[in-house]
Amino acid sequence: MEKITSFTIDHIKLQPGIYVSRKDTVGDSIITTFDLRMTSPNEEPVMNTAEMHTIEHLAATYLRNDPEYKDRIIYFGPMGCRTGFYLLLAGDYESKDIVGLMKAMYEFIRDYKDEVPGASPKDCGNYLDMNLGMANYLAKKYLDEVIYQIDESRLVYPK
Repeated sequence: MEKITSFTIDHIKLQPGIYVSRKDTVGDSIITTFDLRMTSPNEEPVMNTAEMHTIEHLAATYLRNDPEYKDRIIYFGPMGCRTGFYLLLAGDYESKDIVGLMKAMYEFIRDYKDEVPGASPKDCGNYLDMNLGMANYLAKKYLDEVIYQIDESRLVYPK
């Protein structure tokens, strides 16, 4: 079998950032998959499921309510390795195109203090696995260490 694209990225060199992971053509449309890498693979501890689950709920809610992007959101969810998230958008994008959206989304997560949307037994299959405080902390860390000072080295996969 062929190695899938995400396994061809050098995870030893990969640092937190916003990367275009792949682009797929579906009919006449392009779907852009972004790698929102929040921790340094194999160097930093991975995120726990509770804070990732909380980030997922908050980010999905934010994105699907964003006036400019809500109709282009295909998916937002966690990576199995727990070092970041995937965002799929309808359209042909580059990493730099969504820096503003990611800044606003992670500021929303950093500052969020209310009940987590969808965190009830009726709305979620694992509603007790949430950690808002850590989600706030990780969003702030990603903003401070990556998004607020992002440059080309954190927008294009390392060679």
